[in-house]
Amino acid sequence: MRAKWFAVVTLMCFQVGCATRQGSTYSDLFIPDGEAIYERPLEEVWPEVRRFFTENNLPFKEDKGSRVLETDWRQEFGGSRISSFWHRYMVLGKRETPTKSKLWVIRITKSSSTALSPPGREVDWGPSRVVGGQMGNGDRAGDVNAGSGAVSSDPMLSVEDWEDRMDAPQGENSFFAGSGQGSRDLVMEWRVFRSISPNLMKEENAPQPVKVAQAPNTTGAADAMAFECGLPILGLGKQVKPGGALLLGEMHGTQEVPRFVAQASCQAAVAGMPVTVGLELPLESQTRVEAFLESAGAEDDWLKLMEAPFWRSPYPDGRSSEAMANMLEQLRQLRSRGLDVDAFVFDHPTMQGQAREDAMAATVQHHVESGSKRFHIVLSGNIHTRTKKGLPWDTSFRPMGLLLKDALDSVVALDMAYASGSAWICAVDSKGAKDRLDCGVRDAKGRDNGDRFFVHTWGGTNDDGYHGVFYVGAVNAAAPAVHKGLGRPGAGDNSAFPLEEAAPQVASVR
Repeated sequence: MRAKWFAVVTLMCFQVGCATRQGSTYSDLFIPDGEAIYERPLEEVWPEVRRFFTENNLPFKEDKGSRVLETDWRQEFGGSRISSFWHRYMVLGKRETPTKSKLWVIRITKSSSTALSPPGREVDWGPSRVVGGQMGNGDRAGDVNAGSGAVSSDPMLSVEDWEDRMDAPQGENSFFAGSGQGSRDLVMEWRVFRSISPNLMKEENAPQPVKVAQAPNTTGAADAMAFECGLPILGLGKQVKPGGALLLGEMHGTQEVPRFVAQASCQAAVAGMPVTVGLELPLESQTRVEAFLESAGAEDDWLKLMEAPFWRSPYPDGRSSEAMANMLEQLRQLRSRGLDVDAFVFDHPTMQGQAREDAMAATVQHHVESGSKRFHIVLSGNIHTRTKKGLPWDTSFRPMGLLLKDALDSVVALDMAYASGSAWICAVDSKGAKDRLDCGVRDAKGRDNGDRFFVHTWGGTNDDGYHGVFYVGAVNAAAPAVHKGLGRPGAGDNSAFPLEEAAPQVASVR
């Protein structure tokens, strides 16, 4: 009886304490400080754990007798051809005492991105791009005795086909995926705890699952477990609030920043907060973006989005990358599945200097004030998101971030932090040509703080007016979307609208 009473008090403290400390019901956004301890023997907890994963459509294999299970691979929402990610859970039951137990949930992540694969993985030892098949002399291409110079006349499987097959982890071939990592997922541990505790305790005051932010006009109730939002972003929860504007100052042209924005949007919406994403795209694209988010994402929908001149600029600075296009697809998928996620654009490219900053700030301010119950993530170049006056070449410059800080109640500006890698960067022409930009893959030097996304604030601002940083790990260059065709990013299909060679144009100041 004493143990049962203690368990009820513990659960009540968890429910009340977390709501007070973390704010409202958005507890899924916070990384818990401690483990979830069940005041029940492991033998009683484990059947409820199995039921949880079964009811949430997470098939698993179980090592019977050892209290260990492993779920099947599940693709992260909006998977793209350039950086698809898959996740699975390994769940381990732990016995604390004969009457207490806990769970460890390890999230295992695999990526098909070859940018993260070990050196030499893509090297072909010999000229033949063939796996299996008949050689000209009747031998098999896969026979080590055939020699590296042999050419297949009847290939069974090309290397490209084999790479495509290996990109998607299925069963145990997941171990051949490009890269992977495993991390303990405390958020998932507490999510399981909140779900199965009522069954264990049979008490009305046991913790309840958090409700997602559901898009208007959707039918049925969206379930948080139906969405794979990736590993929780450390520190994000403290910034998520109604009417809040989180300004992200990026270095254009990476794969990681768009994924950070998509994951943050997914995690906030699943935790119950409606989200609006602001993008530094031309204002003329607003109608196309709105139509795409409401569409089915078919090829025609992609063509309508990508027909804007912005995506075919002769100087693609990273904002028109394939990764950015995939982020729009990820937001579309979240919205189509019932989450309250929206987007707007705010760039005024025909303006220059201070006039452009004023116009961008006014557009963002209008959207934030019009959505006072929503959380806003605003992504732009890190010159615009500063909240301090002046630049080395213009001491009177008032960036968009400063204007928004003066106009809105809740503005937090974060600079981009990253580990070294590469980015698609437009710089002054390397040959010295005046008024021209040289765009391409460049080295990006950063500081390694691990692989996991996180948000860190300082309690004040630095000399540039930033309140902290958002960290995205090692960066990889994101090529322009038009390099992959005008259709769905990654399709590599120009058949609908073949590209024409663009005439040289004078670069505009960004």
